[in-house]
Amino acid sequence: MIKNSLKHTILLNLGAFLLVAILEILSGWIIKDKFDTSYSFYIWGISYAAFMMGIIWINHFVFIPFFLDKKRYFLYGILLIGSILLAAILKGNSLSWSGVSKFFFFFMYTTGTGMAAFFLRRNMIIQRENVEKEKLQKEIELTYLKEQVNPHFLFNSLNSIYALSRQQSPETPDLVMQLSELMRYQLESSKKDTVLLKEEIEFIENYLLLEEKRLSNRCTIEFLIGGDLLDLRISPMLLIPFVENAVKHGAQSTNEQSTIDISVAIKSTTLHFCVVNSKPSMVSASKREGMGLENVRRRLNLLYPNSHVLEIEDMEKVYSVNLSIDLTIHKKNR
Repeated sequence: MIKNSLKHTILLNLGAFLLVAILEILSGWIIKDKFDTSYSFYIWGISYAAFMMGIIWINHFVFIPFFLDKKRYFLYGILLIGSILLAAILKGNSLSWSGVSKFFFFFMYTTGTGMAAFFLRRNMIIQRENVEKEKLQKEIELTYLKEQVNPHFLFNSLNSIYALSRQQSPETPDLVMQLSELMRYQLESSKKDTVLLKEEIEFIENYLLLEEKRLSNRCTIEFLIGGDLLDLRISPMLLIPFVENAVKHGAQSTNEQSTIDISVAIKSTTLHFCVVNSKPSMVSASKREGMGLENVRRRLNLLYPNSHVLEIEDMEKVYSVNLSIDLTIHKKNR
């Protein structure tokens, strides 16, 4: 990679030298007749380019990295002006002010132009590197958050199976198989950036069927779907934490009769997802939100930074979640 970068730098600077030489020759074409031979004219144009690019190269590869970037501004200024003055004296072949000043201001102008181009290019490179770093950091963080969902979901599901096994329920083997299907979907979807919204909704339905059997008649679950899911896509395992939270902190935490109402509505490419669950008589507010909701909040901010609205209300008798996500980005980039 270092060799490629060095090769690119060399080619870029050789190209710049050839371009400057061609421009100098073209700009001096009207005085070509003043030279004895065409050869001397071309040498004159190339020497101009050599002096100009020489100052620019010394400035870019020596003065800027070793003095300007290290905040040795005074020494940098002295060296830059001194190098331009030396080049003007050598090119002018004279110590007279009129001869030197002409070349001095000319080289000062070209050096300033070269510096502007240098800093513009370096700024573009830094911006590109920062974007790549942010993208990499985002991918790393999303991978970490997605991996966190696996043990969290498995832990909650195994707790449900364990509760039924203690009751010696004859449905336990079937529920274990149902859980294995849920885990298979989760493992497969975790390898993808997006899944069909239809598949994600079916996953939630199957999870609720499992929980409904465990909770028996203590909880009434309503799941309504409105609108056409079409081919909309969504980040996998993004909605399930809200459902898990409703089960864990609602029906699962009390022997009282409870309710969970979930609705999915599609309007154009916007998903409206609502979860409302009844609250037990005695519940600590500090226990309402665990790792699952913090995880999904962070994923929403990373995946849908300007295209989602999340509203959570913790009221006296009910706990509600209203989430709206514009899925257009996944529809375009699937």
